[in-house]
Amino acid sequence: MLDEPLVSIRHLSKTFQSDRGPVYAVQDVSLDIPKGSIVGLVGESGSGKTTLGRTVLRLIEPSSGSTFFDGTDLNGLDTAGMRAMRRRMQIIFQDPVASLNPRLRVRDVIAEGLVAHKVGSRRQRDDKVAALLDEVGLKTEHMQRFPHEFSGGQRQRIGIARALALDPDFIVADESVSALDVSIQAQVLNLLLDIRDRRGLTMLFIAHDLSVVEYLCDVTAVMYLGRIVEVGPSAEVYSAPAHPYTKALLSAIPEPEPGALRGRELLQGDIPSPLSPPSGCVFRTRCRHAQEACADAAPELVPWGDGRQAACHRLSEIS
Repeated sequence: MLDEPLVSIRHLSKTFQSDRGPVYAVQDVSLDIPKGSIVGLVGESGSGKTTLGRTVLRLIEPSSGSTFFDGTDLNGLDTAGMRAMRRRMQIIFQDPVASLNPRLRVRDVIAEGLVAHKVGSRRQRDDKVAALLDEVGLKTEHMQRFPHEFSGGQRQRIGIARALALDPDFIVADESVSALDVSIQAQVLNLLLDIRDRRGLTMLFIAHDLSVVEYLCDVTAVMYLGRIVEVGPSAEVYSAPAHPYTKALLSAIPEPEPGALRGRELLQGDIPSPLSPPSGCVFRTRCRHAQEACADAAPELVPWGDGRQAACHRLSEIS
């Protein structure tokens, strides 16, 4: 059984203003992230996954809704309160090149948070950085190098070390292995699992590779056009998906056995623009089960056996 949530997202929305009108990036998302768990957030590009992760951390200010971290409403904190809370929440960015300052040596990249929060002396910070490099599989002598002197996998390990520097309780990993070769992906995934087990970390892992999420995550949440359409224990979501969008995503996973056949759930067209999302169920324009009633109101997440929830007006008919 999973622990009580460390992070509780309640009716969180984020709307950006553009020259063409409002962009509905995240719409009315509610999600619990249990202590010590890794929750995977999956969906096509443009679904709002990264925006949700950054809004949870208040790197992007939400338009409405709340995020509770260990019982504290983050959206109610002032600048000083949020600064103190940031020691417990960190992020691993998607691009291991763009996220590291090319002008700083690795020692200073990793120690930035320690300096900002006035943690330890220079000697103590150097010792901390050396220990972090060892924890992520790098060497102490790497402290004096610049980011461009490393491979993509090594740069991502530096990003992980930076995120761990302040000993956080919660990390958002935003597509943190998508830019890496498959063999390096496996090493980084195993590293994240080891760190979670060793430190008792809680993690929101954002990805578009469903095989990676199945391997790494205890819980999987499926996002489409700014909304969560299904969430539950990964084993249950992958073995018996309830929402038609989840079924379509899973059916697109390549079958590793040559000649093996997989029943495909083909989606028609592209994901709609968040500038003008469909009324009612946002998935209805690509769903073969859609009826006129699906355009009237957005379906709510409802319990659907084995600890799952799904948002579909016709759930009992198609599952």
